[in-house]
Amino acid sequence: MDKSAATSIVAEEIMIASDTLGIELFVRNKRRADLATFTSEKTVLFVAGSTYPASTSFDLALAGVSWMDHLAGGGYDVYLVDIRGYGNSTRPPEMAMPAADNAPIVRTEVAVRDIATTVAFIRSRRGVGKLNLIGWSWGTTQMASYTADHNAAVNKLVLLAPQWTRETPSLADPGGAIGAYRIVERAATKTRWLNGVPEGKKAEVLPEAWFEAWADATFASGQSGPGPAQLMAPNGTIQDAREYWAAGKPLYDPNRLTVPVLIVHAEWDRDCPLEMSRAVFERLTSAPYRRWVEIGEGTHSVFLEKNRWQVFDAVDGFLGEQPGT
Repeated sequence: MDKSAATSIVAEEIMIASDTLGIELFVRNKRRADLATFTSEKTVLFVAGSTYPASTSFDLALAGVSWMDHLAGGGYDVYLVDIRGYGNSTRPPEMAMPAADNAPIVRTEVAVRDIATTVAFIRSRRGVGKLNLIGWSWGTTQMASYTADHNAAVNKLVLLAPQWTRETPSLADPGGAIGAYRIVERAATKTRWLNGVPEGKKAEVLPEAWFEAWADATFASGQSGPGPAQLMAPNGTIQDAREYWAAGKPLYDPNRLTVPVLIVHAEWDRDCPLEMSRAVFERLTSAPYRRWVEIGEGTHSVFLEKNRWQVFDAVDGFLGEQPGT
């Protein structure tokens, strides 16, 4: 096989049945064309947070390469899943009704079931016993909750900007009564993204072309809203934040994680401040080993910014190491 064929990336998009009749989950897989042997150590699954889809977060080509491309090029069999109601997965029927007609949908318990479905699919498809899991923001709660009940199915766990209990409302919480979903306006996303970044650093941290590429992909995804520059986001995670995180009640116990854990956090993250990472890290007392990497000059979405290579390097090192050898 010539070099170009050996290093080319193969991409597949698959809809898999969830545990709910009529709901399918969008799964994307990327791997090198010459990858013929699949192992637990080299299999990865991504999931995103509470507003945007995994498909435009982890597979957005910036400077010619996405995080999925980067890992696939390194010999990993890489997957992402859009939780129901997000990205290109099936929308729950409540999203076709006025938001006020129903209670918040796609709560964490439901999302964790979607993770379980996806992990089972990948394990069966590839004949591997375990996967490496990477979650971002609300996705860290999904991945950690799944792992706490299924440590035997997880090789290593990466928590990017982990959630934890808080004394202030979530920045994603609009306040007041909330319905099944909320409408996110494209015009407001950049200001929200760069919250906490010094004015003189904003253009450097998030190049304008990168933001536009992300926004174009995200607002054109299957999660698009009724207007051309709108997005529909399920409110289940907002309700969970009110009932659990803001009430001092964690949704999972980090002490139940018995796999290696890496926390990655960035300096200017105002959605999940540094104190949350510290609280989770201190409670990872059953992990065989744990690590916390703090990245300067980055926000909650640091892996889509100028310093994303630091995130890639930290995760590469963690996934690739074999302590004690």
